[in-house]
Amino acid sequence: MDRNTARERPGAVALKRPRAPRTHASDPEVAASVASIIADVRERGDDAVREYALRFDRDESVDFRMSDEDIAAAVSRVAEQTLEDIRFVQEQVREMARHQLESLSSFEIETLPGVRLGQRNVPVDSVGAYVPGGRYPMVASAHMTIATAKAAGVARVVACTPRNRGAVPDATIAAMHLAGADEIHLLGGVQALAAMALGTRSIPRVDLIAGPGNAFVAEAKRQLFGEVGIDLLAGPTEVLIVADGTADPLVVAVDLLAQAEHGPDSPAVLVTTDEEVGRSVIEHVERLLPGMPTRENAEAAWRDHGEVQLVDSLDDAWELADAYAFEHVQVLTASPRDALVRLRHYGALFLGEGTCVAFGDKSIGTNHVLPTRGAARFTGGLWVGKFLRTTTYQEISDPSSSAFFGELTARAARVESFEGHARSGELRAAGQRRDELPWLRAAEATRAPAAGGDH
Repeated sequence: MDRNTARERPGAVALKRPRAPRTHASDPEVAASVASIIADVRERGDDAVREYALRFDRDESVDFRMSDEDIAAAVSRVAEQTLEDIRFVQEQVREMARHQLESLSSFEIETLPGVRLGQRNVPVDSVGAYVPGGRYPMVASAHMTIATAKAAGVARVVACTPRNRGAVPDATIAAMHLAGADEIHLLGGVQALAAMALGTRSIPRVDLIAGPGNAFVAEAKRQLFGEVGIDLLAGPTEVLIVADGTADPLVVAVDLLAQAEHGPDSPAVLVTTDEEVGRSVIEHVERLLPGMPTRENAEAAWRDHGEVQLVDSLDDAWELADAYAFEHVQVLTASPRDALVRLRHYGALFLGEGTCVAFGDKSIGTNHVLPTRGAARFTGGLWVGKFLRTTTYQEISDPSSSAFFGELTARAARVESFEGHARSGELRAAGQRRDELPWLRAAEATRAPAAGGDH
């Protein structure tokens, strides 16, 4: 089923339709704006970065890097309970990352006598961790990017986050520092990503950029990919809840709005087998919205991107959920663990009423940087493996095995008309009998005598 036509699926009845069309394409205006900023940073470096920081964030700073004293001062302003919570959550993230790392193994095998093939998992040298701070200071994103990179063994992590309405976001800085950031820069937006990817006099170039962000940040990662590695393109937050008649409509409504508050472009979708649950959820949402401090975002998201789809059975619900391939999928059914077998396309799965998406966003230890806009069909979220390069090596120490692969390679290469490859293989196959190679004899025969006099 085409994920773009999921809401039109026969058998699914829309109890609430979204106003805005669902698209996976980049906004042309956003793409053009991002391209212009990247080109300017490429040409003018720090001067361009300062101009954009002033224009977009009203930041008049000349140097964006925080000194050790600046960091210590920011940490000192954070409540001790908040610091304890940050330390606890970061340990959950590290524990998950450590177990992921242990699941990856380096190895060496001998396939023929003297033929050794091996694999090594090597961390990238440097990472740029982007921690958003536009609408909200995203403290948790520091855990997800920096702590995970450090668990992978990354030697240098450069972290960037913008000021929060002109002020230093103390809790975010504390989280960056406690997670192990080697450098912290008070800088946000496209200019931060461009500076880390391209390098300037004051901000060193990195090998990979990780972290979530708005449409401009996602587009910047898309355009910079190739010059720098990226984790994934994480766009607006998405949530899809699968619910049957056992679900509590109030829980469903609260959990949908929890994700809708991320921004006005955040889709919140319910797929249910029970019409009464679906209609009750809509009523709860409408009653809860007026009192939400984040109503401006949540109301727009629900109005323009909220959906309630009624299906005949859970089989239909699993199929429809997979068609959406959303970032977060929450399962509120009588047997939520069935989803582990039935669902395939999601960034992260949240099973049962005791497990809300907010836990994954803020505290439980799994990573919250996840694929959006249908990308869950072909990629997972940020994890320790994103910061590793799986490299291979090979060695042949047995002459007969080298000769065997030399002859095999020569035949295979000539099928593809790669004569140079064939000769490289034949040279190994010939061993000490190099004078038996026709192409080598021909080259020796046609070699011109040295010019000039005595030598």
